[in-house]
Amino acid sequence: MATGNVNPFNISDSEDEAEQRPDGAERSPADGPQGQASGPFSPQADAEPSGLLLSSSRTSPGAEGVSVSAATVAAAAAGGAEARVSVDAIAAQLLRDQYVLTALEFHTELLEAGRELPRLRDYFSNPGNFERQSGTPPACKEQGPGPGGSLVGKTLAYEPEHYRVTDRAGSISTLDSLDFARYSDDGNRESDERVAVLEFELRKAKDTIQALRANLTQAAECEVPSQERKNFKSSPEIQEPIRPLEKRALNFLVNEYLLKNEYKLSSITFSDENDDQDFELWDDVGLNIPKPPDLLQLYRNCGNSLPSPRDKSDASVGTDSGELGGHYFQQPVQKTESVQVPFVFDYFNVRMHSSVKKSAGICVSNVARPIKSLFAVLTLHRKLSPAFHQALLSFCRMSADSRLGSEVSRIADSEESVMLMLGRCLPHIVPNVLLAKREELIPLILCTACLHPEPKERDQLLHILFNLIKRPDDEQRQMILTGCVAFARHVGPTRVEAELLPQCWEQINHKYPERRLLVAESCGALAPYLPKEIRSSLVLSMLQQMLADDKADMVREAVVKSLGIIMGYIDDTDKYLQGFELMLLSLGDPSERVVSATHQVFIPAFAAWTMELGNLQSQLMPALLTRIEKLLKQGDHGLDEHKLHIFLSALQSLIPPLFALVLQNAPFTSRAKLHGDVPSIEVTRFPRPASPLQDVATIVGSREQLAALLQLYDHQLQHEGTTGWESLLWVVNQLLPQLIEIVGRINVTSSTCVHEFSRFFWRFCRTFGKIFTNTKVGKVKTRSWFAGNGILTKATVPIYATGVLTCYNQEEDRKLLVGFLEDVMTTLSLSHAPLGSLKASFVELGANPAYHELLLTVLWYGVVHTSALVRCTAARMFELLVKGVNETLVAQRVVPALITLSSDPEISVRISTIPAFGTIMETVTQKELLERVKMQLASFLEDPQYQDQHSLHMEIIKTFGRVGPNAEPRFRDEFVLPHLHKLALANNIQMVEVKRIDIATQLFEAYSALSCCFISEELMVNHFLPGLRCLRTDMETLSPEHEVDLLEMCCSSHSSHILPSSSMSIAASLVGEDAKTKFLNKMGQLTTSGAMLANVFQRKK
Repeated sequence: MATGNVNPFNISDSEDEAEQRPDGAERSPADGPQGQASGPFSPQADAEPSGLLLSSSRTSPGAEGVSVSAATVAAAAAGGAEARVSVDAIAAQLLRDQYVLTALEFHTELLEAGRELPRLRDYFSNPGNFERQSGTPPACKEQGPGPGGSLVGKTLAYEPEHYRVTDRAGSISTLDSLDFARYSDDGNRESDERVAVLEFELRKAKDTIQALRANLTQAAECEVPSQERKNFKSSPEIQEPIRPLEKRALNFLVNEYLLKNEYKLSSITFSDENDDQDFELWDDVGLNIPKPPDLLQLYRNCGNSLPSPRDKSDASVGTDSGELGGHYFQQPVQKTESVQVPFVFDYFNVRMHSSVKKSAGICVSNVARPIKSLFAVLTLHRKLSPAFHQALLSFCRMSADSRLGSEVSRIADSEESVMLMLGRCLPHIVPNVLLAKREELIPLILCTACLHPEPKERDQLLHILFNLIKRPDDEQRQMILTGCVAFARHVGPTRVEAELLPQCWEQINHKYPERRLLVAESCGALAPYLPKEIRSSLVLSMLQQMLADDKADMVREAVVKSLGIIMGYIDDTDKYLQGFELMLLSLGDPSERVVSATHQVFIPAFAAWTMELGNLQSQLMPALLTRIEKLLKQGDHGLDEHKLHIFLSALQSLIPPLFALVLQNAPFTSRAKLHGDVPSIEVTRFPRPASPLQDVATIVGSREQLAALLQLYDHQLQHEGTTGWESLLWVVNQLLPQLIEIVGRINVTSSTCVHEFSRFFWRFCRTFGKIFTNTKVGKVKTRSWFAGNGILTKATVPIYATGVLTCYNQEEDRKLLVGFLEDVMTTLSLSHAPLGSLKASFVELGANPAYHELLLTVLWYGVVHTSALVRCTAARMFELLVKGVNETLVAQRVVPALITLSSDPEISVRISTIPAFGTIMETVTQKELLERVKMQLASFLEDPQYQDQHSLHMEIIKTFGRVGPNAEPRFRDEFVLPHLHKLALANNIQMVEVKRIDIATQLFEAYSALSCCFISEELMVNHFLPGLRCLRTDMETLSPEHEVDLLEMCCSSHSSHILPSSSMSIAASLVGEDAKTKFLNKMGQLTTSGAMLANVFQRKK
């Protein structure tokens, strides 16, 4: 028997026993075969009772030997001086002389007497003692402890399990042929002896299996020569070839992965290709090799350093037999190189002998305590009755009757039991946690829901998760969503569908919008982890229902974003029409948040899907254009501008994916190289995208890829043309002509439509680039933009000017825009055409201060033009430009030009400047500038040459009525009201009835507008009321039905504290009791000025 098999802890820990032994006692006369030390390990035959024998002190399978001190050996040897021979000495002599059967009979007798002898027990439990090697009996292999049998200074080897077991190699010889009954004096014990032999055979078979496992593994590992391994280690670049054991292990794990993930055919093929391996039994790989985790766990833990099983070993300690009742306490220890301490363990009298050498330290990094409590195995030597013990312990006030007491008294001892405990306890914990801190429970709930074995408990935990917080805020919802995604990654699509989706469905109509918002966001977050059939059916239907029915804007916004995510994963072509309807429904939502989310998320995702289907140019964009055309045809009864905005904005959001499609289907796409000299993309090359999903670089793949494609795109357009480029030819030959035709049918007075189409063409041209704009859109200009009669009066002019010609801002581009506007102004003026298209162009361009100088340049061209018609047009355009231009430009460029025109030889040109002068008085605050304008207007009113200019007077009165309420009070009081009084007085003596009624009508509208202003008592008496009396005189003669309305204006426009008593009496005498009612009823009967009056009273609000 090998030395390492002797239990070094078979030492009596009873100090009393050691003290009773005489100092001069001899050690046992026999050392035992195979170097088994007897001495202090031998129990005395008669001196010690059997209770002091250490009956169960085997070491653990991986235990290491510990040196026994000389003091202990000497103390034990001193007790050996007995008159009688000890049973241990008899056993040693029998084994030394190879009386094996006699020793076995002796061992059996001792067992029946309750006095097991460790020497015989260890001998017969080791099958290696019965194996013959080279004809040498086991006794010849004995290695004694040395001269005199002393164990002082001897250190027993501390071996790992797989080395120590090899000393107990399997034996082919058994004791089946021995008839132990004939060696027994008592035949009645034959059956008992046979049982003992069978038990021995069973132990021997188990040891043989362990030995075979070790031998098989060692043989597999040793197939690669050690010299080759050294070569591989010294040369890291040379990979060590796979070992047969490693290959079989990997094959087993791969086949297991294929089966778990439903790759059955691949598993069958894999098994056929490895027909020499049994994939159903891990022991076919390596008998004594523990099965590693599956491939998924290995992949997830590939970044973590897992301890090797060989780096772990067990250490056992000796105990008093009476204290531990025949059991031993085992502590697994893990080796390390960082800390080395002498292993001294003293806990409840469980200790090692102090005689262990300090030099024989054990490397300890972590001692893992067993789960079961040590108290469960402790027994007392007191002779108290169990009833007394129970009564005594009842004073500890422990409670195991309640639910919580039951959970506390039962400690989980495995992962599954921990999960079960958490599943039982969490529903009781959650309601008692503060609402603001409940998100801290999310990891615990999710972990338990993932690993709990019971579906009902998992459903309850997920229900708790979704109802964890009554109204979760944004951060709390993010935590819950993060947990749901982690759950989905861990459990797979099937369980997500069966366990997580029902929780979303239950909360779809919850009364709190925050909970419905959580459902909407969950549908998008879980989309990548759901089965594709569920994505395109159940989830899509849930989101569609919420989009149509939910009243909360934030919920519908989240629904639209989740729908976009669904569109990024859907692959059911039958859902295209449903996706199109969802897009229109989202765009028509009354909330700006929902519409914005549609443009940012849903439309880009839906467009990406249509690009894959090949429907972007063939179905999606043509469908939107058809709807726009249908709206314009119905526009005779009033254009629905809101629907037009919906369709046109959708088209605008489709421009980036359209351009990406053109690039990806270009003839040069295969030649695009990411490496080399590719110029970077200018920051202003593309319009700023509404979201990253509308960035062309994101759609194409990367900014580098886009740069390479753009370089080839520009070269292709400039040098090679569009032959064979189907996607671009569709844009040039179908899309652009259809858009231009639509633009030509828009009413120029609809500023909203003009603005929308201008913005669309601007983004379109900027996206497709300058070369495309100049060569394709510019050429279309001569053929289609302005083909047909009267096209210059349509919305084509402002849309082309602001949508196409302003895309690029270089000098040549600005010159092109200036020339176009000059040509339009000249053409419209000379042809006496309406100026609506030119005014719309100035309004659109004037909204951007960058174009103010350019517009002033165009107007100066009109100021110096030879035709009076063009000069009149230029003068009227100043009125539109003044409102947006800063006062510096007004003083330096506008007023000088107007003064130049005000001295024009043509009276029509001078009259055309009056509205612009009035606008300046309304918007400018500089006193010097206002004085210049006032002087010019005064010259129009006081110069005798204009005394009979009916058109001039009409324009001045109209201008006063428009700008009077908003002009500076001093200008209104000192200039407007006195001159209106003069004009009303002069109109009383006008002989031409038509002119008189025109002036009276304009005066009525002017006074109506000014009646909302605060007028001082002096002005009221001196100018306002006298002017009204003059106007009343005209109305009595020309329009008696308006007389009462005019008088009511006097009373209803001023309160009694403003008018003096005399004035009030005069007004009261002029108006009857129901004058106010009659005035209000007849106000709308003014056929010539109803619109102006409506505007005036609108301003009064």
